[in-house]
Amino acid sequence: MSTDTASAPALLVTDMMDPARAAAFQAALGLTPQVAAGSRLPPFFHQLYFWTPLPPGELGRDGHPKVGGAGLIPDMGLPRRMWAGGRLRFQAPLRAGIAAEKTSVLEKAERKTGRTGPLGIVTLRHEIRQEGALCLTEWHDLVYREDPDPAAPKPVPPEARTDETEAREVSFSSTLLFRYSALTFNGHRIHYDLDYARDVEGYEGLVVHGPLLAQHLMLLAEELMGPLAEFSFRASSPLMHSESAVLCRNGPDLWVRGPDGRQCMSATAAPKL
Repeated sequence: MSTDTASAPALLVTDMMDPARAAAFQAALGLTPQVAAGSRLPPFFHQLYFWTPLPPGELGRDGHPKVGGAGLIPDMGLPRRMWAGGRLRFQAPLRAGIAAEKTSVLEKAERKTGRTGPLGIVTLRHEIRQEGALCLTEWHDLVYREDPDPAAPKPVPPEARTDETEAREVSFSSTLLFRYSALTFNGHRIHYDLDYARDVEGYEGLVVHGPLLAQHLMLLAEELMGPLAEFSFRASSPLMHSESAVLCRNGPDLWVRGPDGRQCMSATAAPKL
């Protein structure tokens, strides 16, 4: 089953791109806060902006806005939301302290059956402009699932590569997850409500945000390769806040390896020529 998106409405959100928010995120990551008005924002820092706050009555059980209704995402009857991956095309740098417009449209919404049961597959496309110029195009892939069956065997995650030429160990505290949720206005309870994450959605702990893992990979890619032209990433296994991980890179390929060797995320980066 698929949803016709040809006539789907667009959502427009504006933001002044407050430099203080980006500087606070740098501090949360353990970096020196350097963003000021007019500064070029690091890649993916636009996740800190374009909030769409809703009153409690318009949120779902998981803390996200309810699907269906006036929102872009249709209700496919599946309660568990996951950020599956994304693709980004960087046309021009975003600057802090300059008004920006983000236009979002629903590109795809379909329901299918996977190995673990019914799936809802959603792709959103976002375009961000400053001073009339297109700066960034992002495709945002979401997956919706049924609640887990406690009696069902857990899927076996893929093993991560071990041929990296660059490796950085990284860890995630519950404080960092809380601060990232606050800075991105992300109410998803799997990132800060341990009882909900464990008892309702079946995780072993608080889940590290997929975009936070992608953010680390993008910062590593830019450090090693220079400004990025494109970046794509795909989540393959959740990482818990109690686990350390290794950020890996070999050529254009990047990935996150969990402490047991599993692949948590894979990515590909292309630098500007």
